[in-house]
Amino acid sequence: MDDILIKNINIIKINQDSNDFSKINTEKEKIENSSIAIKNGRITSISKDISHNKSNYDKIIDGNDGYLLPGFIDAHVHLLANGFNNEDYMSDPLSYYFYKAIPAMKKTLFAGITTARDCGLADFGVKTAILKKLFLSPKLQISVMPLSITGGHFDITLKSGHDMIPRYNGFPHPVCNGVEGVIAKTREVVRSGADFVKIMASGGVISESDSPQDIQFNKKEIKAIVDEARRLGGKYVAAHCHGLGGLELSLKAGVRTIEHGTSITKKLAHEMVDKNAFLVPTFSVIKWQRKQAKKKLFREDKNEKALEVSKIHQENIEMAYNEEVTIAMGTDSGVMGHGENLKELSYLSKMMSPYEAIVAGTLTSAKCLKIDNKVGSIEKGKIADLIITDKNPLDNISYLEKENNIKMVFQDGSIVKNINI
Repeated sequence: MDDILIKNINIIKINQDSNDFSKINTEKEKIENSSIAIKNGRITSISKDISHNKSNYDKIIDGNDGYLLPGFIDAHVHLLANGFNNEDYMSDPLSYYFYKAIPAMKKTLFAGITTARDCGLADFGVKTAILKKLFLSPKLQISVMPLSITGGHFDITLKSGHDMIPRYNGFPHPVCNGVEGVIAKTREVVRSGADFVKIMASGGVISESDSPQDIQFNKKEIKAIVDEARRLGGKYVAAHCHGLGGLELSLKAGVRTIEHGTSITKKLAHEMVDKNAFLVPTFSVIKWQRKQAKKKLFREDKNEKALEVSKIHQENIEMAYNEEVTIAMGTDSGVMGHGENLKELSYLSKMMSPYEAIVAGTLTSAKCLKIDNKVGSIEKGKIADLIITDKNPLDNISYLEKENNIKMVFQDGSIVKNINI
């Protein structure tokens, strides 16, 4: 592993105090013309006065007055999915199902996502291959398989009776029912390598048999899942929630992160604040589904569901933000395409400052995943997951959307992407 010096770089300053936006003057959240030293994959020094002696480093990189940020963390992806097309699950050999995910993972990393939380389908073998650097990918936290009731959002059984879930040894089926059933399934996904437990607490847009407002697991089932996950190594639960009923039950049971949050109310926003819960609004997928539905590209009932969700999502998420709910960045990529993850920053910036959006996608997402002691900010001792761009994203947050504008990506202190800056 190379010892690296990055010189002549402007650092977007994000540290453990960066979530207190009342104290932040974004004009001061930049360290101009500085340097940063990396050794054994970690940041060892940040200063304008670091020695540039070549004998101290394996590589010296001239940042050319570019901008250094923490690597971004997408808190909601499905890296093995490509639109959840049932035809693919029926026709593709299982090996191809895995192989075609590799370009998606590389695109996501090159878009500036150095860590991601996979909310369904990536298994322990995929995570292990990434850790062993067999291919380029964000580092992953995995849920392996979301938990779903019979006929729920991740029960992909068609009316014909064909089950579209990929099946192989070591990969749990999502469906479980009743308190004993959900406890057993929670144990099964944890046994299979899950870092957290994902549940479908409401129906969804692309579901085969439900609607977004439908309540899925009942209160006893959700509480049993939360309690069992906590018992099994202190794991937490993330809940897919569009509908009000699913939101209420999830928060009451102690779910840590709410995905989508479409029907959130002011009362529930206050409950999230009180319980230190995280909201991952996934604007990207909601906006994309709306566009698809307007063009009538889904099945008729799915078009209707997409338009129903998009009518209220933006307004309700903005309300939650104004009520000081903690918001992390997630896209739900895999439902739509991969590699455009940082469009989410522009959507977030419609209700918060560009600096706050960057914090949401770095430090807050790291806190959401319980890894903020390792990544999410540029601080001495932290893992050197970093990106470089050639323009100030605080002036134009949308500049980060295009992959070619992410000039360099560092992961664990190694250069994994390098476009000449």
